[in-house]
Amino acid sequence: MSPSDERTPVHLSASSLQQAIVQIAGDGVAVRSERSIGGGSINDTRQLILTTGDYLFLKANTRAPADLFAEEARGLQALRQAQGPRVPAPLGLFENGGTQYLLLEWIASGRPSGDFWTRFGRNLALLHRTNRSPRSGFSHDNHIGATEQPNGWMVSWHDFFAERRLLFQVELARKHGRADAAMEQGVRKIIKKLPDLLPSVDEGGASILHGDLWGGNYMVSETNEPVLIDPAVYYGHREADLAMTQLFGGFSPAFYDAYETEWPLVPGYEHRRDLYNLYHLLNHVNLFGGSYAGSCRAIIQRFS
Repeated sequence: MSPSDERTPVHLSASSLQQAIVQIAGDGVAVRSERSIGGGSINDTRQLILTTGDYLFLKANTRAPADLFAEEARGLQALRQAQGPRVPAPLGLFENGGTQYLLLEWIASGRPSGDFWTRFGRNLALLHRTNRSPRSGFSHDNHIGATEQPNGWMVSWHDFFAERRLLFQVELARKHGRADAAMEQGVRKIIKKLPDLLPSVDEGGASILHGDLWGGNYMVSETNEPVLIDPAVYYGHREADLAMTQLFGGFSPAFYDAYETEWPLVPGYEHRRDLYNLYHLLNHVNLFGGSYAGSCRAIIQRFS
């Protein structure tokens, strides 16, 4: 067992949305109206307005792996156990006719203003400090996008990042013909050097990580709060989360300044950043094809 990630997602004994609403909100409550919410390429997402006047967020998927929404709910629950950015509460899961459904707390969105980025950076540092584990990994495997993400516990962060992250992705890419022998050999060379390339986790243990923290996986609430969504949670080195925020950009310098003020990084992070992101770039090779292979090769050449 590890810190606070072992809570079981709420599986509702419902075969329809109406039954699920009753189990969550009580007898006599129903959906008064609903509207489609844009922004998701994988799931059908909707805002529900109940007869009580309350709002809920509904996600549905007919093509996802069987436990995808259970994985998401489990990750959200784990993130909610730490101090840090706001995280929507998972309210219940159910399935009907081969379609998975996840009901979540509704959080109204706004636009970043004032000290938003300072709050976000400070709160992410608090998240990383306040739900820790003596091991790297997570209680269950999950997904990073549509790719499986193995999370079996390991005492060593270096071994975990080597085996469960870099090696898993490059072997998957090689299997599907999206990586050549030279790319795999380069990754294996990096793996042998990881203890010299990356620091061990901070004193106090591995940090809980969002795991896929790019610009599409946070939102701004109507009260200017940072909100984390769509996680790929595991425990590891906090630098991995920060590196992902810089892979595609979009985060303000104030975010990083506030993070460093709250919990300074070990010197040399800027040099290590691309090595953490090699995991995500390899995953993009697996998801989207060879257009990302050149970036992977450049990082592999640099670190091997």
